Amino acid sequence: MSDPLTFEWPIRVYYEDTDAGGIVFYANYLKFFERARTEWLRACGIDQQRVADSNGIVFVVRRTSVEYASPARLDDLIRVVSRIERLGRASVDFHQEAWRDGVLLASGDIRVASVDRASIRPAAIPDAVLDGLKRGPHAALATAPCGANQDRT
Repeated sequence: MSDPLTFEWPIRVYYEDTDAGGIVFYANYLKFFERARTEWLRACGIDQQRVADSNGIVFVVRRTSVEYASPARLDDLIRVVSRIERLGRASVDFHQEAWRDGVLLASGDIRVASVDRASIRPAAIPDAVLDGLKRGPHAALATAPCGANQDRT
């Protein structure tokens, strides 16, 4: 994928993801979206624990909105497509979609905010993290990891 602001991640549906009706429990799409965002950061060379330890910054979900289109079932392999819609100084807006064999299952908009770990007040996203997200996962794999020991100036 050539767009640095888009990322795809495969997720297998396990028994624990389903409800009594045998379909994915609606709240689990938020977990799938979270996993995809986390893997995106990892692919960009951004280690969230190092960012927290070095900069005192953590990322929290501030807002979510999800629409459900079609059910996923046990053992389905779904593909979560994530796209950055807005990259601000202290928050990032993502649009995420879950797909199975060309069928849209769910789509959501998620705002992730950067906060100071101690006060839980808004804080600027470290420049190295912003740069890593702008470069994207493919460019970042060829460079040094970003996110640690960076000034927030």
